[in-house]
Amino acid sequence: MPSATIPSVLFFLVLFCYSTLGQVSYSIPEEMAKGSIVGHIAQDLGLDVKRLVSGKARIFTEDSAEYIELNKERGMLLIKEKIDREALCAKTTPCALHLQMLLDNPMEMYTITIEITDVNDNAPSFQNKNIRFEISESAVKGARFMLGRAVDTDVGINGLQSYSLKPTNNFDLELHNQADGGKNVEIVLQKHLDREKEELLELTLIAFDGGDPLLSGTAQIHIRVLDVNDNAPVFTQKIYKATITENSEKGSKLTAVSASDADEGSNSHVTYHISDTVDNNVADLFLLNKQTGDLSLNRQIDYEKATHYQLDIQARDEGGLSDSCKVIIDVLDVNDNTPSINILSMSSSVSEMSKTGTVVAMMKVNDPDSGINGKVHCIISENTPFSITSPTNNFFSLRTEYELDREKYAEYNITVMCSDEGVPSLSSSASLRLQISDVNDNAPVFDRSSYEAFVVENNTPGLSIFTVKASDADSNQNARVSYILEDSTVNGVPVSSYISVSADSGVINAVRSFDYEQLKDFHFRVKAQDGGSPPLSSNVTVTIKIQDQNDNAPQVLYPVQTGGSVLAEIVPHSADVGYLVTKVVAVDVDSGQNAWLSYKLQKATDRALFEVGPQNGEIRTVRQVTDKDAVKQKLTVVVEDNGQPSRSAVVNINVAVADSFPEVLSEFTDFTHGKEYNDNLTFYLVLALAAVSFLFITCVVVIISVKIYRWRQSRIFYQSNLPVIPYYPPGYTDTGVTGTLPHMYNYDVCMTTNSRKSDCKYSTLGGQSVLVMDPSFTETLQRAMQEKDLLDDVDSPELQKPPNNDWRLPPNQRPGPSGQHRFHTLQQRWTPYEKSRAGARPEEAGAGAVGGTGPWPNPPTEAEQLQALMAAANEVSEATATLGPRYNAQYVPDYRQNVYIPGSTATLTANPQQQMPQQALPPPQALPPAEAPKAAPTPASKKKATKKDKK
Repeated sequence: MPSATIPSVLFFLVLFCYSTLGQVSYSIPEEMAKGSIVGHIAQDLGLDVKRLVSGKARIFTEDSAEYIELNKERGMLLIKEKIDREALCAKTTPCALHLQMLLDNPMEMYTITIEITDVNDNAPSFQNKNIRFEISESAVKGARFMLGRAVDTDVGINGLQSYSLKPTNNFDLELHNQADGGKNVEIVLQKHLDREKEELLELTLIAFDGGDPLLSGTAQIHIRVLDVNDNAPVFTQKIYKATITENSEKGSKLTAVSASDADEGSNSHVTYHISDTVDNNVADLFLLNKQTGDLSLNRQIDYEKATHYQLDIQARDEGGLSDSCKVIIDVLDVNDNTPSINILSMSSSVSEMSKTGTVVAMMKVNDPDSGINGKVHCIISENTPFSITSPTNNFFSLRTEYELDREKYAEYNITVMCSDEGVPSLSSSASLRLQISDVNDNAPVFDRSSYEAFVVENNTPGLSIFTVKASDADSNQNARVSYILEDSTVNGVPVSSYISVSADSGVINAVRSFDYEQLKDFHFRVKAQDGGSPPLSSNVTVTIKIQDQNDNAPQVLYPVQTGGSVLAEIVPHSADVGYLVTKVVAVDVDSGQNAWLSYKLQKATDRALFEVGPQNGEIRTVRQVTDKDAVKQKLTVVVEDNGQPSRSAVVNINVAVADSFPEVLSEFTDFTHGKEYNDNLTFYLVLALAAVSFLFITCVVVIISVKIYRWRQSRIFYQSNLPVIPYYPPGYTDTGVTGTLPHMYNYDVCMTTNSRKSDCKYSTLGGQSVLVMDPSFTETLQRAMQEKDLLDDVDSPELQKPPNNDWRLPPNQRPGPSGQHRFHTLQQRWTPYEKSRAGARPEEAGAGAVGGTGPWPNPPTEAEQLQALMAAANEVSEATATLGPRYNAQYVPDYRQNVYIPGSTATLTANPQQQMPQQALPPPQALPPAEAPKAAPTPASKKKATKKDKK
């Protein structure tokens, strides 16, 4: 603070009235420069400077003008704008600024009073610089004339202190103290005036203040001396009083003043005037009738601006004599101002965990009215957990009264209603919007106490099964729910290998495909956790039930279906109606209606003899068994479940109508490999018919082509004289000795009913030979037929290949029982020697082959070729199909042992000792195509099969 103002600082005082309210006072002179220090507010209030910064300290003033500012970093109060005490307070003393300093977190308020001391910066001045009087020369000594007062806006010692008059030849100056503290200035006639000597008098009135330096103001008094007027007007009373309510209408009469003059004539006519000593602003409020002296209201007055007024009124006669009186006007207050609510500080949000009594807002309420009209009380809207209190006059604080719960009410719109006690009462309101900030005090809650979901088995992995949903009453991050699958096991396997849970949506997906037959149901727990800190969670049990699907066909437990063995149920001829033959026992691993089984008879040798119980699968006789019934009965039973679509199983049951087991055995010897019934028999019959038709047409085309080709080849051979290659059926060969093979061989084989190692055997049962053939024999027969077709074609590539030289080998080195070579056809064993013999004349070829005797054989007939082919196929089937993995070349019969030529007594032989040297043969000669001989086969006899080695 400048040294010149140090003496002006009188005191400072800090008072704490409440826990959040303190007071401090300063005194500073007016007209201090901008930025001057008023005081160290932080030090004077005992606060830390950091508290001012953290509490966002600020200055609140009721007036719009801001003269004082707060430097929070220094903790100082500084002059913001130069202060003019006269403009701020006029004559009011003491002149002070009333400020409030507010702090947040916690909210605190301090009252600051700054007194503005006066500086002598204003000189006294007269409103009327030229004062004019007309004084009769007959004025008596001691006559008084009132002058206008000087005005000094300063106060105290700096205000108006004294007057002086120059010259003082005729008049003296007198001062009279007034009730308002002012002084009336009068000049008193000390000696008679003589208009004849001096008609105009000039006086100087000087007003002085008491400041340092001394300041003064002057006014000129102009006196004109008139002719005699001996009596001045006199008021009936010196002081008049009047009252008026504020806001009264213009023209309202206040009072009337009256004065009388003892003179007569024009000297007795009195006029009334408001003295110049009254402030112009005040004089404009009232209107004085100069002739009647009635005082009325010129414009509305406001009690809040002034509570009373004082007027000086003069009564003058035409001779210039006058008298004065005072009119005191008191203004009555009217309740015409509503309370004004000013929010000092307010929190935009408050935590729901705030303690009771937490201050959320502070406000100041002003009512400029007086008395009960200015007494204010405030209330807030009901049904809110808040209360309003008044820690000091006109200051109110809004506090929490109960515990807050954001989940019930997230925000409050609080209406503060402030009313005065006037009649009628006036009120005003303000709305406060307060947000309740969330605290993570609520755990997620599932919409169900437990969940149960269903999924059909054989689902695709990744299928969405179910969705769990949890809600959190909190908000924002505290309400963000995440779903977590808790660790557990299902049949010793982690549950995470069965299902997965989406952390965001709670969707439960299947990780694998479920099988109802392995897992009926399982349960697990899902945890819902919010995003608060610390997080809160809850869990729920979810049960997944696997629903069965008809994905398993019924399984027949009895009768047991074996591969190729015969299992037969024996029904005696004496069986009555309803005789229980057997019972089909089947199970279905599915459940529910998918496992409900029904039985029906699909096929039967005699449908009129047997029936099947649709529910229990019991096979019973429908009628009495007779001797005419076939011994071999075959039943086909279909077992169906009740699923959609249904699945079924088929069981074949062999039934023998017989009284003894030998009878059954004789009848069922060839039943093992008999033809089975087929569900799609019609389809296969149609397919077979189409295939046979196609093959027939193909064969006809091929035969015609072959015939044409042979005919053309014959023409070519005849014209070219080429040797003719004889045809040798593959089923004939030499045996090493002369003669034919007149014997037929049967093989005695030990066979059981469950054996499938032999597909085509001869069995001697009951003295009869029975051929038991496997269905695969048909394929062997077809291959044999194809070989026959190839052999019938003389131009076949197989016939054009050079023969194998194995036939020249001795018997111990030939392929067959004693060799390890693979079996070859007879065409592959020819040598150029035989080829040349084949092209010779018939008699020469025959002689060479059998020692030079016998004719060349005729070509074989088709029946003979077929018999040879059947014999070869039988041998091949026996050598390949029956031997299985134990087959090797040594078990292949040697077809080169004996070859019988029909129409001749000779037999071809492969014995080396019986062969003719090549050089002894005559050279081959070409024969005409018509005379080309063909080899004629004989039916091949069956060879005795070698026994299989046991492992």
